[in-house]
Amino acid sequence: MSDQPPVPDRKPLTPAAQRALAEAEARRQAAAAEAGSEATAKAKELQGPKGPEPTRYGDWERKGIASDF
Repeated sequence: MSDQPPVPDRKPLTPAAQRALAEAEARRQAAAAEAGSEATAKAKELQGPKGPEPTRYGDWERKGIASDF
């Protein structure tokens, strides 16, 4: 969790809230581990567009003609 000390004027968390925070932290760690392993195992694209991914803006450009989808 955070490196900051707990604030004394806050009311204590219920066991359900503590359990939810622990589960969320476990999901974050699992997602980070999966993203790290997926980045190394990702296949290289063949004959794709050069430069940044064109679909990030919702359109595709091919031979100077842009089409939205």
